[in-house]
Amino acid sequence: MDADDEPIGPAISWLDKRRAAHVPSLPWLWRGLFAGLGLTATIDAFQRAAPANWRAAHAPEAHRRTRRAVLLSGYLVHRLIGEWRDSVSAQVGYLPFDYKRRRWAAARDWKWQAVAVEREQLPELVEPGEPLGELSASAAEALGLARGLPLFSAGADKACEVLGCGAITPKTACVSLGTTATINTCRDVYREVTRFVPAYPAAMPGHFTDEIQIYRGFWLVSWFKQEFAPDTVDAAAREQRAAEALLDERIAPIAPGSDGLIVLPTWSPGVRIPGPEARGAIIGFTDAHSRAHVYRAILEGLAFALREGRERIEKRSRTPITRLRVSGGGSQSDQAMQILANVFALPAERTHTHETSGLGAAINAAVGLGWYADHASAARAMVHEGERFEPEPGAVALYERLYRDVFTGLYNRLKPVFIGIRDAL
Repeated sequence: MDADDEPIGPAISWLDKRRAAHVPSLPWLWRGLFAGLGLTATIDAFQRAAPANWRAAHAPEAHRRTRRAVLLSGYLVHRLIGEWRDSVSAQVGYLPFDYKRRRWAAARDWKWQAVAVEREQLPELVEPGEPLGELSASAAEALGLARGLPLFSAGADKACEVLGCGAITPKTACVSLGTTATINTCRDVYREVTRFVPAYPAAMPGHFTDEIQIYRGFWLVSWFKQEFAPDTVDAAAREQRAAEALLDERIAPIAPGSDGLIVLPTWSPGVRIPGPEARGAIIGFTDAHSRAHVYRAILEGLAFALREGRERIEKRSRTPITRLRVSGGGSQSDQAMQILANVFALPAERTHTHETSGLGAAINAAVGLGWYADHASAARAMVHEGERFEPEPGAVALYERLYRDVFTGLYNRLKPVFIGIRDAL
Protein backbone atom coordinates (compact mmCIF):
# COMPACT_ATOMS: atom_id res chain seq x y z
CA MET A 1 0.00 0.00 0.00
CA ASP A 2 1.21 3.54 -0.76
CA ALA A 3 1.08 6.70 1.35
CA ASP A 4 -2.60 7.17 0.42
CA ASP A 5 -3.45 3.65 1.59
CA GLU A 6 -4.05 2.54 -1.98
CA PRO A 7 -2.75 -0.77 -3.38
CA ILE A 8 0.43 -0.35 -5.39
CA GLY A 9 -0.53 -3.39 -7.47
CA PRO A 10 -2.60 -6.57 -7.38
CA ALA A 11 -2.28 -8.81 -4.35
CA ILE A 12 0.32 -11.56 -4.80
CA SER A 13 -1.28 -14.98 -4.32
CA TRP A 14 0.44 -17.59 -2.17
CA LEU A 15 0.44 -19.80 -5.29
CA ASP A 16 2.50 -17.26 -7.26
CA LYS A 17 5.64 -18.88 -8.66
CA ARG A 18 7.72 -15.74 -9.21
CA ARG A 19 11.08 -15.77 -7.48
CA ALA A 20 13.37 -12.82 -6.79
CA ALA A 21 16.50 -12.83 -8.95
CA HIS A 22 18.39 -10.84 -6.30
CA VAL A 23 17.86 -10.97 -2.53
CA PRO A 24 19.30 -9.03 0.42
CA SER A 25 22.69 -10.31 1.50
CA LEU A 26 22.86 -11.62 5.05
CA PRO A 27 25.83 -10.79 7.29
CA TRP A 28 28.63 -13.36 7.23
CA LEU A 29 27.85 -14.53 10.78
CA TRP A 30 24.32 -15.60 9.84
CA ARG A 31 25.51 -17.12 6.55
CA GLY A 32 28.09 -19.19 8.41
CA LEU A 33 25.54 -20.36 11.00
CA PHE A 34 23.02 -21.43 8.34
CA ALA A 35 25.74 -23.20 6.37
CA GLY A 36 26.75 -25.12 9.47
CA LEU A 37 23.14 -26.21 10.03
CA GLY A 38 22.71 -27.23 6.39
CA LEU A 39 20.08 -24.51 5.87
CA THR A 40 21.68 -22.40 3.13
CA ALA A 41 19.32 -23.67 0.41
CA THR A 42 16.28 -23.36 2.71
CA ILE A 43 17.05 -19.73 3.61
CA ASP A 44 17.73 -18.89 -0.02
CA ALA A 45 14.37 -20.39 -1.03
CA PHE A 46 12.66 -18.37 1.73
CA GLN A 47 14.25 -15.14 0.55
CA ARG A 48 13.51 -15.70 -3.13
CA ALA A 49 9.86 -16.55 -2.43
CA ALA A 50 9.24 -13.41 -0.32
CA PRO A 51 7.01 -11.00 -2.30
CA ALA A 52 8.77 -8.00 -0.73
CA ASN A 53 12.09 -9.21 -2.13
CA TRP A 54 10.56 -9.74 -5.56
CA ARG A 55 9.24 -6.16 -5.58
CA ALA A 56 12.59 -4.78 -4.41
CA ALA A 57 14.42 -6.64 -7.19
CA HIS A 58 11.94 -6.37 -10.07
CA ALA A 59 9.68 -3.37 -9.30
CA PRO A 60 12.01 -1.01 -7.39
CA GLU A 61 9.86 2.08 -7.98
CA ALA A 62 6.79 0.38 -6.52
CA HIS A 63 8.93 -0.89 -3.67
CA ARG A 64 10.10 2.65 -2.86
CA ARG A 65 6.46 3.78 -2.73
CA THR A 66 5.50 1.12 -0.19
CA ARG A 67 4.21 2.56 3.07
CA ARG A 68 2.39 -0.57 4.31
CA ALA A 69 3.14 -4.24 3.70
CA VAL A 70 0.26 -6.45 4.82
CA LEU A 71 -1.31 -9.78 3.98
CA LEU A 72 -4.74 -9.83 2.38
CA SER A 73 -6.32 -10.29 5.82
CA GLY A 74 -4.68 -7.08 7.06
CA TYR A 75 -5.91 -5.21 4.00
CA LEU A 76 -9.48 -6.44 4.53
CA VAL A 77 -9.38 -5.50 8.22
CA HIS A 78 -8.25 -2.00 7.22
CA ARG A 79 -11.14 -1.70 4.75
CA LEU A 80 -13.55 -2.73 7.51
CA ILE A 81 -12.35 -0.62 10.44
CA GLY A 82 -9.89 1.90 8.99
CA GLU A 83 -7.00 0.70 11.19
CA TRP A 84 -3.88 -1.29 10.32
CA ARG A 85 -4.41 -4.38 12.45
CA ASP A 86 -4.43 -8.12 11.79
CA SER A 87 -4.69 -11.43 13.63
CA VAL A 88 -1.61 -13.04 15.14
CA SER A 89 -2.90 -16.30 13.67
CA ALA A 90 -2.99 -14.92 10.11
CA GLN A 91 0.77 -14.32 9.84
CA VAL A 92 1.80 -17.30 7.75
CA GLY A 93 3.56 -15.48 4.93
CA TYR A 94 7.16 -14.50 4.15
CA LEU A 95 7.43 -11.83 6.83
CA PRO A 96 9.75 -11.21 9.83
CA PHE A 97 7.45 -13.02 12.26
CA ASP A 98 8.45 -14.87 15.44
CA TYR A 99 6.20 -17.95 15.35
CA LYS A 100 7.20 -19.18 18.81
CA ARG A 101 6.45 -15.89 20.57
CA ARG A 102 3.48 -15.01 18.31
CA ARG A 103 4.73 -11.50 17.50
CA TRP A 104 6.90 -9.61 15.04
CA ALA A 105 10.53 -10.66 15.21
CA ALA A 106 12.92 -8.95 17.60
CA ALA A 107 14.97 -6.07 16.23
CA ARG A 108 18.15 -8.15 15.82
CA ASP A 109 16.44 -11.17 14.25
CA TRP A 110 17.99 -12.25 10.92
CA LYS A 111 14.60 -12.07 9.16
CA TRP A 112 14.69 -8.26 9.10
CA GLN A 113 17.88 -8.49 7.06
CA ALA A 114 16.53 -11.30 4.87
CA VAL A 115 13.26 -9.65 3.79
CA ALA A 116 12.93 -6.14 2.31
CA VAL A 117 10.27 -4.90 4.72
CA GLU A 118 10.41 -2.43 7.64
CA ARG A 119 8.76 -2.79 11.05
CA GLU A 120 6.73 0.42 10.65
CA GLN A 121 5.18 -0.99 7.46
CA LEU A 122 3.58 -3.91 9.29
CA PRO A 123 0.23 -3.92 11.11
CA GLU A 124 -0.49 -4.18 14.83
CA LEU A 125 -1.13 -7.81 15.78
CA VAL A 126 -4.15 -8.94 17.82
CA GLU A 127 -4.64 -12.35 19.45
CA PRO A 128 -7.61 -14.50 18.27
CA GLY A 129 -10.86 -13.65 20.01
CA GLU A 130 -9.71 -10.12 20.89
CA PRO A 131 -11.37 -7.02 19.33
CA LEU A 132 -9.82 -5.53 16.21
CA GLY A 133 -12.11 -2.51 16.14
CA GLU A 134 -15.53 -1.43 15.00
CA LEU A 135 -17.06 -1.36 11.54
CA SER A 136 -16.58 2.07 9.95
CA ALA A 137 -19.48 4.07 8.54
CA SER A 138 -18.36 3.51 4.93
CA ALA A 139 -17.87 -0.23 5.41
CA ALA A 140 -21.21 -0.55 7.21
CA GLU A 141 -23.01 1.22 4.37
CA ALA A 142 -21.31 -0.90 1.70
CA LEU A 143 -22.16 -4.14 3.52
CA GLY A 144 -25.63 -3.23 4.76
CA LEU A 145 -24.57 -3.78 8.37
CA ALA A 146 -24.78 -1.66 11.51
CA ARG A 147 -22.16 1.04 12.02
CA GLY A 148 -19.98 0.27 15.04
CA LEU A 149 -20.44 -3.50 14.78
CA PRO A 150 -17.48 -5.13 16.58
CA LEU A 151 -14.89 -7.02 14.54
CA PHE A 152 -12.90 -9.75 16.27
CA SER A 153 -9.56 -11.32 15.42
CA ALA A 154 -9.77 -14.91 14.11
CA GLY A 155 -7.01 -16.52 12.04
CA ALA A 156 -5.78 -17.96 8.76
CA ASP A 157 -8.03 -20.41 6.91
CA LYS A 158 -6.25 -23.57 8.08
CA ALA A 159 -5.99 -22.34 11.67
CA CYS A 160 -9.72 -21.63 11.76
CA GLU A 161 -10.40 -24.97 10.08
CA VAL A 162 -8.56 -26.88 12.82
CA LEU A 163 -10.56 -25.02 15.48
CA GLY A 164 -13.81 -25.50 13.55
CA CYS A 165 -13.14 -29.26 13.47
CA GLY A 166 -12.86 -29.29 17.25
CA ALA A 167 -9.23 -30.49 16.98
CA ILE A 168 -8.06 -28.57 20.04
CA THR A 169 -5.95 -31.29 21.69
CA PRO A 170 -2.87 -33.10 20.32
CA LYS A 171 -4.66 -36.46 20.15
CA THR A 172 -7.24 -35.22 17.63
CA ALA A 173 -6.00 -34.61 14.07
CA CYS A 174 -7.76 -32.38 11.56
CA VAL A 175 -7.34 -33.65 8.01
CA SER A 176 -8.23 -31.04 5.43
CA LEU A 177 -9.06 -32.32 1.96
CA GLY A 178 -8.74 -29.01 0.18
CA THR A 179 -6.72 -27.71 -2.76
CA THR A 180 -3.77 -28.25 -0.44
CA ALA A 181 -4.32 -31.31 1.74
CA THR A 182 -3.06 -31.04 5.31
CA ILE A 183 -2.99 -32.88 8.60
CA ASN A 184 -2.85 -30.70 11.71
CA THR A 185 -2.85 -31.11 15.44
CA CYS A 186 -3.09 -28.35 18.03
CA ARG A 187 -1.10 -28.01 21.24
CA ASP A 188 -0.18 -25.39 23.83
CA VAL A 189 3.59 -25.68 23.34
CA TYR A 190 5.70 -24.70 20.32
CA ARG A 191 7.28 -27.64 18.51
CA GLU A 192 8.60 -27.98 14.93
CA VAL A 193 7.53 -31.33 13.50
CA THR A 194 9.75 -30.69 10.47
CA ARG A 195 13.08 -29.31 11.63
CA PHE A 196 13.41 -25.55 11.04
CA VAL A 197 9.90 -25.34 9.54
CA PRO A 198 7.80 -23.34 12.03
CA ALA A 199 4.66 -24.43 13.82
CA TYR A 200 1.92 -21.93 12.95
CA PRO A 201 -0.02 -19.90 15.52
CA ALA A 202 -3.39 -21.53 16.16
CA ALA A 203 -6.67 -19.61 16.02
CA MET A 204 -6.76 -19.65 19.82
CA PRO A 205 -4.38 -17.79 22.16
CA GLY A 206 -1.25 -19.58 23.36
CA HIS A 207 -1.65 -22.53 20.99
CA PHE A 208 0.13 -23.77 17.88
CA THR A 209 -0.72 -26.08 15.00
CA ASP A 210 1.60 -28.84 13.84
CA GLU A 211 1.03 -29.02 10.10
CA ILE A 212 2.13 -31.42 7.39
CA GLN A 213 1.14 -30.20 3.96
CA ILE A 214 0.52 -32.05 0.69
CA TYR A 215 0.94 -29.01 -1.52
CA ARG A 216 -1.19 -30.10 -4.47
CA GLY A 217 -3.63 -32.16 -2.39
CA PHE A 218 -7.13 -32.29 -3.80
CA TRP A 219 -5.95 -30.10 -6.64
CA LEU A 220 -5.01 -33.50 -8.08
CA VAL A 221 -8.73 -34.29 -8.26
CA SER A 222 -9.32 -31.09 -10.24
CA TRP A 223 -6.35 -31.94 -12.46
CA PHE A 224 -7.73 -35.43 -13.07
CA LYS A 225 -11.21 -34.10 -13.96
CA GLN A 226 -9.79 -31.54 -16.37
CA GLU A 227 -7.30 -33.80 -18.09
CA PHE A 228 -8.97 -37.22 -18.02
CA ALA A 229 -12.68 -36.89 -17.19
CA PRO A 230 -14.27 -33.90 -19.02
CA ASP A 231 -17.09 -36.19 -20.17
CA THR A 232 -17.82 -37.07 -16.53
CA VAL A 233 -17.88 -33.38 -15.64
CA ASP A 234 -20.34 -32.73 -18.49
CA ALA A 235 -22.53 -35.67 -17.47
CA ALA A 236 -22.59 -34.45 -13.86
CA ALA A 237 -23.63 -30.97 -15.03
CA ARG A 238 -26.51 -32.42 -17.04
CA GLU A 239 -27.65 -34.41 -14.03
CA GLN A 240 -27.09 -31.41 -11.73
CA ARG A 241 -24.72 -33.41 -9.56
CA ALA A 242 -21.14 -32.95 -8.44
CA ALA A 243 -18.61 -34.66 -10.72
CA GLU A 244 -17.01 -36.21 -7.63
CA ALA A 245 -20.30 -38.00 -6.89
CA LEU A 246 -20.20 -39.72 -10.30
CA LEU A 247 -16.52 -40.56 -9.86
CA ASP A 248 -17.28 -42.06 -6.45
CA GLU A 249 -19.82 -44.37 -8.10
CA ARG A 250 -17.30 -45.46 -10.73
CA ILE A 251 -14.55 -46.36 -8.29
CA ALA A 252 -16.84 -48.08 -5.77
CA PRO A 253 -16.50 -51.52 -7.50
CA ILE A 254 -12.68 -51.28 -7.55
CA ALA A 255 -11.04 -53.12 -4.66
CA PRO A 256 -8.78 -51.29 -2.19
CA GLY A 257 -5.28 -50.95 -3.61
CA SER A 258 -6.51 -50.07 -7.13
CA ASP A 259 -5.22 -53.41 -8.45
CA GLY A 260 -1.64 -52.42 -7.65
CA LEU A 261 -1.66 -48.85 -9.00
CA ILE A 262 0.20 -46.44 -6.68
CA VAL A 263 0.25 -42.64 -6.81
CA LEU A 264 3.06 -40.60 -5.25
CA PRO A 265 1.34 -37.19 -4.91
CA THR A 266 4.46 -34.97 -4.92
CA TRP A 267 3.33 -33.03 -7.99
CA SER A 268 5.02 -29.81 -6.81
CA PRO A 269 8.51 -29.07 -5.45
CA GLY A 270 9.01 -28.21 -1.79
CA VAL A 271 11.79 -26.84 0.37
CA ARG A 272 12.68 -29.82 2.57
CA ILE A 273 10.08 -32.64 2.40
CA PRO A 274 9.69 -33.03 -0.54
CA GLY A 275 12.72 -31.25 -1.90
CA PRO A 276 13.06 -28.81 -4.83
CA GLU A 277 13.58 -31.73 -7.26
CA ALA A 278 10.14 -33.20 -6.53
CA ARG A 279 7.87 -34.65 -9.21
CA GLY A 280 4.85 -36.88 -8.94
CA ALA A 281 4.64 -40.50 -10.04
CA ILE A 282 2.05 -43.14 -10.94
CA ILE A 283 3.50 -46.64 -10.92
CA GLY A 284 2.23 -50.19 -11.29
CA PHE A 285 0.24 -49.86 -14.54
CA THR A 286 -1.07 -52.98 -16.28
CA ASP A 287 -3.48 -53.45 -19.15
CA ALA A 288 -6.25 -54.04 -16.60
CA HIS A 289 -6.20 -50.47 -15.35
CA SER A 290 -8.74 -47.83 -16.35
CA ARG A 291 -9.00 -44.14 -15.60
CA ALA A 292 -11.24 -45.04 -12.66
CA HIS A 293 -8.28 -46.92 -11.20
CA VAL A 294 -6.17 -43.78 -11.60
CA TYR A 295 -8.77 -41.73 -9.75
CA ARG A 296 -8.99 -44.21 -6.88
CA ALA A 297 -5.19 -44.43 -6.73
CA ILE A 298 -5.03 -40.62 -6.40
CA LEU A 299 -7.32 -40.75 -3.36
CA GLU A 300 -5.28 -43.60 -1.88
CA GLY A 301 -1.95 -41.86 -2.57
CA LEU A 302 -3.15 -38.72 -0.81
CA ALA A 303 -4.31 -40.82 2.15
CA PHE A 304 -0.91 -42.55 2.31
CA ALA A 305 0.89 -39.17 2.24
CA LEU A 306 -1.35 -37.82 5.00
CA ARG A 307 -0.69 -40.93 7.08
CA GLU A 308 3.03 -40.34 6.61
CA GLY A 309 2.40 -36.85 7.96
CA ARG A 310 0.56 -38.32 10.93
CA GLU A 311 3.54 -40.51 11.78
CA ARG A 312 5.96 -37.57 11.55
CA ILE A 313 3.78 -35.57 13.96
CA GLU A 314 3.47 -38.50 16.36
CA LYS A 315 7.21 -39.22 16.31
CA ARG A 316 8.18 -35.62 16.96
CA SER A 317 5.50 -34.88 19.53
CA ARG A 318 5.51 -38.31 21.20
CA THR A 319 1.73 -38.05 21.30
CA PRO A 320 -0.45 -40.67 19.57
CA ILE A 321 -3.26 -39.44 17.32
CA THR A 322 -6.41 -41.32 18.32
CA ARG A 323 -9.15 -39.31 16.60
CA LEU A 324 -9.54 -38.16 13.00
CA ARG A 325 -11.73 -35.21 12.02
CA VAL A 326 -12.00 -34.51 8.27
CA SER A 327 -13.04 -31.27 6.56
CA GLY A 328 -12.69 -29.42 3.28
CA GLY A 329 -14.44 -29.99 -0.03
CA GLY A 330 -12.97 -33.48 -0.44
CA SER A 331 -14.62 -34.59 2.81
CA GLN A 332 -17.95 -34.66 0.96
CA SER A 333 -16.74 -37.77 -0.91
CA ASP A 334 -17.82 -40.97 0.86
CA GLN A 335 -15.10 -42.91 -0.95
CA ALA A 336 -12.38 -40.50 0.20
CA MET A 337 -13.66 -40.74 3.78
CA GLN A 338 -13.70 -44.55 3.73
CA ILE A 339 -10.21 -44.71 2.22
CA LEU A 340 -8.91 -42.41 4.98
CA ALA A 341 -10.53 -44.56 7.67
CA ASN A 342 -8.92 -47.68 6.21
CA VAL A 343 -5.46 -46.19 5.62
CA PHE A 344 -5.33 -44.58 9.09
CA ALA A 345 -7.02 -47.56 10.80
CA LEU A 346 -9.13 -44.99 12.64
CA PRO A 347 -12.75 -43.88 12.28
CA ALA A 348 -12.90 -40.90 9.93
CA GLU A 349 -15.39 -38.35 11.24
CA ARG A 350 -17.06 -35.49 9.46
CA THR A 351 -18.27 -32.54 11.45
CA HIS A 352 -21.81 -31.27 10.93
CA THR A 353 -20.51 -28.86 8.26
CA HIS A 354 -17.60 -29.07 5.83
CA GLU A 355 -17.25 -25.27 6.10
CA THR A 356 -15.18 -25.62 9.24
CA SER A 357 -12.95 -22.62 8.52
CA GLY A 358 -15.98 -20.34 8.74
CA LEU A 359 -17.05 -22.12 11.91
CA GLY A 360 -13.63 -21.54 13.47
CA ALA A 361 -13.93 -17.82 12.75
CA ALA A 362 -17.42 -17.84 14.30
CA ILE A 363 -16.01 -19.49 17.43
CA ASN A 364 -13.59 -16.58 17.79
CA ALA A 365 -16.44 -14.09 17.45
CA ALA A 366 -18.46 -16.00 20.06
CA VAL A 367 -15.55 -15.87 22.51
CA GLY A 368 -14.98 -12.19 21.75
CA LEU A 369 -18.63 -11.40 22.47
CA GLY A 370 -18.38 -13.18 25.81
CA TRP A 371 -20.81 -15.96 24.90
CA TYR A 372 -18.23 -18.51 26.03
CA ALA A 373 -15.42 -18.24 28.57
CA ASP A 374 -12.72 -19.53 26.21
CA HIS A 375 -12.09 -21.17 22.85
CA ALA A 376 -12.18 -24.73 24.21
CA SER A 377 -15.64 -24.35 25.73
CA ALA A 378 -16.89 -22.57 22.60
CA ALA A 379 -15.58 -25.38 20.38
CA ARG A 380 -17.23 -28.03 22.57
CA ALA A 381 -20.55 -26.20 22.27
CA MET A 382 -20.41 -25.20 18.58
CA VAL A 383 -18.75 -28.19 16.86
CA HIS A 384 -21.07 -31.17 16.34
CA GLU A 385 -20.35 -34.66 15.06
CA GLY A 386 -21.40 -35.66 11.56
CA GLU A 387 -21.18 -38.96 9.71
CA ARG A 388 -18.57 -41.49 10.88
CA PHE A 389 -16.77 -44.01 8.62
CA GLU A 390 -15.43 -47.09 10.40
CA PRO A 391 -12.26 -48.92 9.30
CA GLU A 392 -12.84 -52.17 7.38
CA PRO A 393 -10.45 -54.87 8.71
CA GLY A 394 -9.65 -56.47 5.33
CA ALA A 395 -8.89 -53.13 3.69
CA VAL A 396 -6.89 -51.97 6.71
CA ALA A 397 -4.59 -55.01 6.42
CA LEU A 398 -4.05 -54.50 2.68
CA TYR A 399 -3.36 -50.79 3.00
CA GLU A 400 -0.95 -51.45 5.86
CA ARG A 401 1.10 -53.74 3.63
CA LEU A 402 1.05 -51.35 0.66
CA TYR A 403 1.97 -48.43 2.89
CA ARG A 404 4.86 -50.18 4.65
CA ASP A 405 6.25 -52.20 1.74
CA VAL A 406 5.66 -49.82 -1.19
CA PHE A 407 4.73 -46.24 -0.33
CA THR A 408 7.09 -45.60 2.58
CA GLY A 409 10.46 -44.66 1.13
CA LEU A 410 9.12 -44.46 -2.43
CA TYR A 411 10.04 -40.79 -2.74
CA ASN A 412 13.63 -41.42 -1.64
CA ARG A 413 13.96 -44.31 -4.10
CA LEU A 414 12.73 -42.09 -6.95
CA LYS A 415 14.63 -38.97 -5.85
CA PRO A 416 17.70 -39.73 -8.03
CA VAL A 417 15.37 -40.10 -11.01
CA PHE A 418 13.72 -36.73 -10.25
CA ILE A 419 17.13 -35.08 -9.94
CA GLY A 420 18.20 -36.63 -13.25
CA ILE A 421 15.06 -35.28 -14.96
CA ARG A 422 15.60 -31.83 -13.49
CA ASP A 423 19.25 -31.70 -14.54
CA ALA A 424 18.48 -32.93 -18.06
CA LEU A 425 15.90 -30.22 -18.79
